[in-house]
Amino acid sequence: MNRRTLLIGGAAGALAVVLPAGAEGAPQADPVVGDATIYGVPTTQPLVSQRADPFITPRVNGTYYFTGSVPEYNRIVVRGADTLAGLTDAAETTIWTRPATGTMAGHIWAPELHRIDGKWYVYFAAGDADDVFRVRIYVLESSLADPRDPAGWTLKGKVALEWDSFALDATTFAHRGKRYLVWAQSEPEIAVNSSLYIAEMANPWTLKSKPTRITTPTKSWEIQGYRVNEGAAVLIRNGRVFLTFSASATDARYCMGLLTADAGANLLDRASWVKTPDPIFVSNDATERWGPGHNSFTVAEDGKTDVLVYHARDYRDITGDPLYDPNRHARVQKLYWHPDGTPLFGVPVGDGGPIVRLSPADSSAQYVHHTGTVVDVAQAPRDLAATQFRFVAAADGTETIQSVDQPTLFVRIDGATVALATTGTPVRRVPARGGVLIRSAADPAIHLRKTAGVITAGKSGTAFRLS
Repeated sequence: MNRRTLLIGGAAGALAVVLPAGAEGAPQADPVVGDATIYGVPTTQPLVSQRADPFITPRVNGTYYFTGSVPEYNRIVVRGADTLAGLTDAAETTIWTRPATGTMAGHIWAPELHRIDGKWYVYFAAGDADDVFRVRIYVLESSLADPRDPAGWTLKGKVALEWDSFALDATTFAHRGKRYLVWAQSEPEIAVNSSLYIAEMANPWTLKSKPTRITTPTKSWEIQGYRVNEGAAVLIRNGRVFLTFSASATDARYCMGLLTADAGANLLDRASWVKTPDPIFVSNDATERWGPGHNSFTVAEDGKTDVLVYHARDYRDITGDPLYDPNRHARVQKLYWHPDGTPLFGVPVGDGGPIVRLSPADSSAQYVHHTGTVVDVAQAPRDLAATQFRFVAAADGTETIQSVDQPTLFVRIDGATVALATTGTPVRRVPARGGVLIRSAADPAIHLRKTAGVITAGKSGTAFRLS
């Protein structure tokens, strides 16, 4: 059984006979898996306070390591835990502090921690004392097993780039026997703040090839306040190389875009990369998350669930320069996948418990979905957030079903009609063959069911599986 999916049996019936669990003639119910296990990702908001540009490693010898920009922009910190949730309260170690004067004594930004050939490397950006925005990319190295130990870290130096100009947000990845660096830089004679570049590496601190510019900010959502492409992160899945990046000013207009290349393509050829026309992750007033971006990716404890790591504020309006507002908090949420192999990001989720999607048990590619306040069933929808719900428990053991992207709305039963409303109908989940039945708590004879592509209520219920 897939431990991320609730109540999945070998054969699943969409329309279940409504009989109490254990009643004579009732089909055998599937084992129950809790919503937190299905979701597989911590719901603590935020995961780590006041840490922008968050980066979480994959588990290394059973430990996740976290780093990010501190509000003072004066040091590099690392914390570790054996679970993602454990990072919230994990002790933090300062592994490097900027010098008091001179080179690298300005702003310290966006550290990333990578395990390469048995050693640890931190890629970070640093300005100078006399000009905090004379930012360049530097690399630290440690031979120790634990990157939290400051004693292991030595400075390898500045990464030599094609141009000696504003450069930041370096990330590295290996693919098909080659290691690459991706970074943001202001290229001379191009009138933007930063574009993204890729090059092959000779070693973890030296480039082997000339840089290739793979994206520059030209679309309206990339040029709000500043003309910025920065903060790249790479995820290789389903025969493709997905590269997310962030765009525009670091206020509520900050957002994420996506580049995609075929896994077999020449990644140093600009033509290999295709930019998704619209941003894929943006501020959301309903969930009260603003300026989401500068993400990374990791994998949950089950070894399968991809996790989106990013920062966002929980307020929109900022006094003064957003760069010096300290409340960009590190957050995590589950990354989903469309049947065509492309990622679904949804919206930056708000406060609340674990998130689930509901599918009729005989139609795994269909999901309960809302179009406005209409609750329907959609085939492989791309608007992920409209298929995400929370079961919110009450003290009496009943639950209401809350929309994730419209958290003030809940599933309400009114006769045979099911819709989203500001007050939800209390329900109970009943284990059934292939999933769960969802019945009204006030009238146990009334169940949710799929009827001609919409969700209705009636005396026979559809078994829904949760994923």
